[in-house]
Amino acid sequence: MPWIDSLFKRMVELDASDLHMTSTRKPMFRIHGDMVEVAECPELQAEQMLQVLYDITPERNKKQFEAGGDTDFAYEIEGVARYRCNLFRDHRGPGGVFRLIPSEVLTVQQLNLPQAVLDLCFLSKGLVVVTGPTGSGKSTTLAAMVDHVNKNRSDHVITIEDPIEFLHKDQRCLMNQREVGRHTDSFKVALRAALREDPDIILVGEMRDLETIEIAIETAETGHLVFGTLHTTTAPSTVDRIIDQFPADRQAQIRTMLATSLKGVIAQTLCKKIEGGRTAALEIMIVNNAISSQIREAKTHQIVNAMQMGGKLGMRLLNDSLAELVAKKKVDPKEAYIKAVDKAGFMAKLNELGVQLDLTKLGEASESAPATAPMGAPMQDVGGAPAVQNATVEAPAAPLPSQEPEAAAPPVAPAPETAGSARSYDPFEAFKKDRKN
Repeated sequence: MPWIDSLFKRMVELDASDLHMTSTRKPMFRIHGDMVEVAECPELQAEQMLQVLYDITPERNKKQFEAGGDTDFAYEIEGVARYRCNLFRDHRGPGGVFRLIPSEVLTVQQLNLPQAVLDLCFLSKGLVVVTGPTGSGKSTTLAAMVDHVNKNRSDHVITIEDPIEFLHKDQRCLMNQREVGRHTDSFKVALRAALREDPDIILVGEMRDLETIEIAIETAETGHLVFGTLHTTTAPSTVDRIIDQFPADRQAQIRTMLATSLKGVIAQTLCKKIEGGRTAALEIMIVNNAISSQIREAKTHQIVNAMQMGGKLGMRLLNDSLAELVAKKKVDPKEAYIKAVDKAGFMAKLNELGVQLDLTKLGEASESAPATAPMGAPMQDVGGAPAVQNATVEAPAAPLPSQEPEAAAPPVAPAPETAGSARSYDPFEAFKKDRKN
């Protein structure tokens, strides 16, 4: 078993979303949005880190990493979970970030997605974009929407991802999932090929470049439903981002095409819940005649007003979602304020709710912050920062598994010695001996 598998399994136990591996540092988990050091693990030097990472890296990705300094791939522990892996180099040496992808796709009911979002799953054609900053749960929302399609429609669905994250089993739909780098050269190549593969619905994992965006819009115009993602924070800014990708002399044409093909934008951000965990605040734009005209006439600054008037269609602004979470006491006002894009507008929402927020104390730890780490380990304050951000997680009952040393084997992490031992055991002693020999 690869040494890092023990950390991957620990992620599931602790409900961590990400594992960060950095040379010369102990591994760190992101638990409910906070970075938490894994206290029982050793610091990995650059050579040790490379062995740990290469133990799970496909040959193709090793070559890509050595040539360019970073690479992406997916890794799976059967019966546990899948992981989206990114390897990189920085000034310390090699490192990696690993996103936990649950084995089971969360349903739209579990995510509590509103009816307006579900209605987008039943369109016959058009472009639907899910946006948000990195780590905001876009992939989870899209996977739930595709799962809803899979359960309720009889169509052919093609997904183009880098890498494949959630695996969808055929239910009522035929599912074909393609991975950039393994099954196709790029998003744009796969998207062009998809038009010859009789799809009803196409999911584009990332609309990264002008050509991919252009093909996605054209595909939506020609009678297909296209789901895609962008890294924008609000629905109106998503429209501007798409149009601004194109040269000035083509933007009028793209505005016309987008006004016809764009059907909805879901912009989301994750907030820490008061009782622990995270929840999504959603901004929803459904493209009606008014918004379509504003896109076509380059009046995107008026889209916010149209969204405020479109409540009956299920439209809502991010501030409305954040204020609702505060009113339901799911999210602390400080956390909601930090995640708000229009902060002045959000303060007005808080005033309507009768909630007072002292902006001079935003850096202080929230009274609702959890006082203990997962698995019952104590939290430790460091340097006056919020305890939860600097907490350490003590080793749970089951220590990191060890493995028999072999020639060129990855570092070994045996069980730590008990209190009162004559000396602390060096978990990389075998590795150092091999290097000396």
